[in-house]
Amino acid sequence: MLLGVLGVVYGDIGTSPLYAFKASLELFKDLPITNVEVMGVLSLIFWSLILIVTIKYVMLVMRADNRGEGGILSLMALALRVSSGAAMRKTLSLIGIAGACLFFGDGIITPAISVLSAVEGLEVSAPGLKEVVIPVSIAIIVLLFAMQYRGTHSVGRVFGPIMMVWFLIIGALGLIEIVQHPFVLMAISPTYAFALCVQYKGLAFVVLGAVVLCVTGAEALYADMGHFGAKPIRYAWTGFVLPCLVLNYFGQGALVLHDPGAVANPFFLLGPAWTRFPMVALATVATVIASQAVISGAYSMTRQCMQLGFLPRMTVRHTSTTEEGQIYVPQVNAALMVGVVILVMAFKTSDNLAAAYGIAVTGTFICTAVLAMVVFRRQFHWSRLATVGVFGSFFIIDGLFFSANTLKVVEGGWVPLALGAFLTAMMTSWKRGRDLMLARWQQDSMPLAPFLARLPQSRTVRVPGLAIFLTGNPDYVPTSLLHNLKHNKVLHERVLFVTVQNDDVPEIAQERRAAVSELTPGVHRVVLRYGFMESPNIPRELEELGSTIAFDPMQASYFLGREVLVPAMAPKMPWWRLWLFLVMARNAVPATEFFRIPSDRVVELGVRVAI
Repeated sequence: MLLGVLGVVYGDIGTSPLYAFKASLELFKDLPITNVEVMGVLSLIFWSLILIVTIKYVMLVMRADNRGEGGILSLMALALRVSSGAAMRKTLSLIGIAGACLFFGDGIITPAISVLSAVEGLEVSAPGLKEVVIPVSIAIIVLLFAMQYRGTHSVGRVFGPIMMVWFLIIGALGLIEIVQHPFVLMAISPTYAFALCVQYKGLAFVVLGAVVLCVTGAEALYADMGHFGAKPIRYAWTGFVLPCLVLNYFGQGALVLHDPGAVANPFFLLGPAWTRFPMVALATVATVIASQAVISGAYSMTRQCMQLGFLPRMTVRHTSTTEEGQIYVPQVNAALMVGVVILVMAFKTSDNLAAAYGIAVTGTFICTAVLAMVVFRRQFHWSRLATVGVFGSFFIIDGLFFSANTLKVVEGGWVPLALGAFLTAMMTSWKRGRDLMLARWQQDSMPLAPFLARLPQSRTVRVPGLAIFLTGNPDYVPTSLLHNLKHNKVLHERVLFVTVQNDDVPEIAQERRAAVSELTPGVHRVVLRYGFMESPNIPRELEELGSTIAFDPMQASYFLGREVLVPAMAPKMPWWRLWLFLVMARNAVPATEFFRIPSDRVVELGVRVAI
């Protein structure tokens, strides 16, 4: 478990030493580098790792698990569960969506900055190779995304050992330099951070925007909690990852104190000359692992958004026969790949990308702090003073980091902000559109109880076979059934009304998956429940109900209503939201594919819906 944690959870934060310290000192490039700058930056990095990662995430936020699962959407679900009032719930939903959208921005920037920073190591030993950095980086990125369809299971077994070697080597290189210049350990004292802030004031505030790069990947500790549990993540951080990271950062600081010229690339100059090409190779592999973790997280986040009703249906392919969480979403993969390649070509260096990276990370930190405040106050029953004191302090720290990064909006910080705003608009438009569709559908539909009561007296012809009608509301007659009666004038002898419900929990126990009730002879209602970490499979679930309902997959016919969406005479959505909703609806994956229904057993009946 500890090896798995190293390979999956700590890849992102584990590769931060490649660029965090360098990017921080880069802000002093027009000034002579002295003890004040080096020791001040090291002190800021050390206390950022302690306060944000160790105390906020490892000790506190990871306690707020949604039945073992973590991540900002799980935290949002917890906050909604303990909140009342429509305005409060709407605000918390918006905060959770914003955090998730910024996470997608992180998913685009992480592979770009990580791979670029690793390949840039070629310039240290061979400056003539500078021209190949961007082509090599793009080749690695394209290959990484091209391999996603194979899944992470086959390579996941070697991720952990590789990352263990990575942490041991970067820690050892840092320790060697610290032994030669032990004075650098004095930077553990926060007085050096205060001294930097007092001396540089406004510039020190700008430096915070680069220092925060040392905690990129902190959200992964919480998001991946469901894969490993809290204990291995906590043990790996406090006993191994944190010491190795601190040793490397302080080793880089000791090197720059001894040789100010090393500020050009302190990470790769930390070791002897003969280690540089091997370190470039190891760093490239480590950054690929870090990118893989973020990419896989983007797939999981997409599925959660779909199940919670914030995104339209997309193709979800399972890459493992044993692990439910190992999935591949082709549309997301293609979008991420295009976005990463564009970022590499546009920004060209990891230093330039650092400006874009910070806002995505710190924005998610702020959203997490707000949601955690609600959960700890109402679920864990902390006093108001304790909740505001603890998470209010973290909110201020996160706000300082975020504010410092907003100064770099023009330099590249606009990228995650624009992406987050666009994705938030998409998700809220989809949610609003689906709610309007459901309201219109209920307005035009017939309640199921009186329909079934009149069915024996009607002259409806019953034909042999099993008809399965998918319906979003189990208390109303599906429009597909009404249209079938209208056009075909018949009803099958055996009818199943199937409703899929998504709960705000990660997974549903198998014994609680299906609820079956007989409405009248030959007519049953089946309600299938799924968590937001699961993918529906209706035929499989119906087959497993063999003891309750006689189900022959070769005799079943599935009836679905295909909605044809058109603008209403008086639309209830702004024109741009309506346009977004209609575009997403037209490009959504068909229900047959999403619910894994055999295409040769489906009858679709068109339904015109005006919203």
